Amino acid sequence: VQLQASGGGLAQAGGSLRLTCAVSGGNFMHYGMGWFRQAPGKERVFVAMINFNGASTAYIPAVKGRFTVSRDNAKNTVYLQMNNLKPEDTAVYFCAAEESAAEGYEYWGQGTLVTVSS
Repeated sequence: VQLQASGGGLAQAGGSLRLTCAVSGGNFMHYGMGWFRQAPGKERVFVAMINFNGASTAYIPAVKGRFTVSRDNAKNTVYLQMNNLKPEDTAVYFCAAEESAAEGYEYWGQGTLVTVSS
């Protein structure tokens, strides 16, 4: 299973970016998908998730109401729409896939850098 994250870049505070994670191999429709981020000098942390059919999503409080996670199972792709960006959103963003909550996120993409200027 391979995950390819893209869409990062430089944005001004208040701006928007959309991250894309393309998944190849495996059975995408069976995977729960998560987005994580790692800020400079900090540990990687969970940001948002979407379940296998898109019926359930979850977000950390810091991004709730600003970020939206979605998926297109026909395209084996998951998205993270990020609006009203803040400088504290600056981080490398990773997508990850899990086959079951018990096993956790087994498959990871390479990360895409998001930089938000004030």
